[in-house]
Amino acid sequence: MWTLAGQGCWRRCALAAWATRAVRRGLPAPRPAPTRGAAAESKPPDRSYSSADRKEKIDMSRFPVENTRNFSIIAHVDHGKSTLADRLLELTGAIDKTKNNKQVLDKLQVERERGITVKAQTASLFYDYEGKQYLLNLIDTPGHVDFSYEVSRSLSACQGVLLVVDANEGIQAQTVANFFLAFEAQLSVIPVINKIDLKNADPERVEKQIEKVFDIPSDECIKISAKLGTNVESVLQAVIKRIPPPKVHRKNPLRALVFDSTFDQYRGVIANVALFDGVVSKGDKIVSVHTQKTYEVNEVGVLNPNEQPTHKLYAGQVGYLIAGMKDVTEAQIGDTLYLHKQPVEPLPGFKSAKPMVFAGMYPIDQSEYNNLKSAIEKLTLNDSSVTVHRDSSLALGAGWRLGFLGLLHMEVFNQRLEQEYNASVTLTTPTVPYKAVLSSAKLIKEYREKEITIINPAQFPDKSKVTEYLEPIVLGTIITPDEYTGKIMMLCQARRAVQKNMMYIDQNRIMLKYLFPLNEIVVDFYDSLKSLSSGYASFDYEDAGYQTAELVKMDILLNGNIVEELVTVVHKDKAYSAGKAICERLKDSLPRQLFEIAIQAALGSKIIARETGKDGTRKIKSSRKNRRSC
Repeated sequence: MWTLAGQGCWRRCALAAWATRAVRRGLPAPRPAPTRGAAAESKPPDRSYSSADRKEKIDMSRFPVENTRNFSIIAHVDHGKSTLADRLLELTGAIDKTKNNKQVLDKLQVERERGITVKAQTASLFYDYEGKQYLLNLIDTPGHVDFSYEVSRSLSACQGVLLVVDANEGIQAQTVANFFLAFEAQLSVIPVINKIDLKNADPERVEKQIEKVFDIPSDECIKISAKLGTNVESVLQAVIKRIPPPKVHRKNPLRALVFDSTFDQYRGVIANVALFDGVVSKGDKIVSVHTQKTYEVNEVGVLNPNEQPTHKLYAGQVGYLIAGMKDVTEAQIGDTLYLHKQPVEPLPGFKSAKPMVFAGMYPIDQSEYNNLKSAIEKLTLNDSSVTVHRDSSLALGAGWRLGFLGLLHMEVFNQRLEQEYNASVTLTTPTVPYKAVLSSAKLIKEYREKEITIINPAQFPDKSKVTEYLEPIVLGTIITPDEYTGKIMMLCQARRAVQKNMMYIDQNRIMLKYLFPLNEIVVDFYDSLKSLSSGYASFDYEDAGYQTAELVKMDILLNGNIVEELVTVVHKDKAYSAGKAICERLKDSLPRQLFEIAIQAALGSKIIARETGKDGTRKIKSSRKNRRSC
């Protein structure tokens, strides 16, 4: 009896303390249980919602289409996207105003460690303006070129963007690339000049750059300091005034686009959806166009920025949906969902990402193969730009050949595998996809196509079997202060680049456009560019097809045996220098042995470079030789 009374007292005290903290934070406090008479008389009051209402289910029907705005924040790396998103969340009451609000929407550990956004995140904000309550659906996007696929997918759910530009650095390469992504999608663009509080900030110069490069009048630019919160309120007002509401029809049958998804081991697939037509609620039966499977909706809601369940989601709104999808292959990004027995025309979806870099991935211990396979499947659900092909190696065993959008993308994927799934892997040297045009009808019949793509250097065909080799090329954009132009031009020429354009974007900054072979920039070009320009130059690239090239397959031999994992494809003119560099690195990396190791680089049967590995018996041999000479 004493124990029960003690527990009841503890509960009452805990509830009272929680209610006090809730009132301080602006959360709705728990209401006391009503008496029978009061329960009969009480009615839900007519109220407007704030972003802090996390416990109660929100009635999304209170937000008509004309009071809804969907927008993204796009910018170059480190121009203040996530900081601006933090201030917008604070202004609308989604989070409390504290000094600890830094990168609130960057939820991954890798994002906080590296200080960059790698995953687009959604947040629904409630904002009162001129007597009306608006629903603002914000999507914070990455800024690095390797994650441009995240940006393009996010823009499909929006009608406008905030183009953030640093008042000190001005327009950078990724600023230009992201602007044209929004321009091609026919979205409204609101230029925002950030970091006006910096000592060297020059917002007037940046205004002129924006007007010259993007043809946006300077009087449309909004000058803010996201760090201090200066003039951020005007950004929300501009979103309402300048970005149009979505063009949707709520009376039509449901048509929802899956633009992102994550996997929860207890609830299954959580799909982020943008509704273009109709309504969806808990209990509805929906069908996937991709799998043609039927599911029952278990939960719908909005992200605020955490999950907030709602009664329904309406056309024009962005939220999440859980429908009991237990297999990761069932949630296809770009898929269209519709109500059972009410088929609709599928939405266009997304253009599939084109991998720029391939690398082999193998478990360190082959007994971990199935666990690693499950981890890769779940992670590729969340990052659909990664392509997966099964592969095997004599030395490393069974594994996969993965395609990434760039080297940073590969590093982040590997880091997420380790942090989120505790998986340890071995990665091979990254390579780019080459093509070969086959010469004989017999080979064409064998491969079932005249032009084959090679993603594994070990499978590179011999010159006698092909008429020509093709290598991928990219159109690179470099923006730099003009004092470094000469050094950067020499660097580009050394990487076999061809200049296409050159223009001044203001008195001191220049924009260069070059056609690069992809294999020349994929590993260390960015580091070399930053070193030559003292960190001021920025670089971005886009796919530009293939060109004919004199390519050769270079084998690496250890004591006369070819090591398949070290085979590379290089340009004929750079074969000797590349072979010598690899041999020297292997000489330093291989552990000392009790016998001599011959490290060789070969083109076919011709040896082009050689080093001798560390021999642990060398001192013994030399001492014997000295004794004999005595």
